[in-house]
Amino acid sequence: MSEVFTVGMKKELTLKTQPEHSARRFYENLPDVFATPFLGGLMEQVSAMLIDEHLEPGMQSVGMSMNLKHLAPTPLGMEVRVVTEVTAVEGRKLTFRLEAYDEVEKIGEATHERFIIKADKFNARVEEKARKAAES
Repeated sequence: MSEVFTVGMKKELTLKTQPEHSARRFYENLPDVFATPFLGGLMEQVSAMLIDEHLEPGMQSVGMSMNLKHLAPTPLGMEVRVVTEVTAVEGRKLTFRLEAYDEVEKIGEATHERFIIKADKFNARVEEKARKAAES
């Protein structure tokens, strides 16, 4: 599996921010700017997309951690560009360095880890957990 992924692999994703990406979606007394949770989600998305392009059928990836710094606000309506790069491959665990930019400046950076899973095995564990919760 790890021979498919190499340090230095990159992918980029761009998003035109819209009113639904506002921080006010999470709490009314926040600025009406691009929200940190959406920035984190965009970072996770581009990293998952990079992995997904190289996965065998029946495989997926899950996020394990993210250390995100949201460095500057972005007015809604601006475009945000996120770049992810593989910095480490340890078996089925991949580590990424991410940077995000709006049309004016760098707005964020993060380190993100993802783990490659067998979808059927993972889903079976989730179903078992749901069954146990329903019995409680």
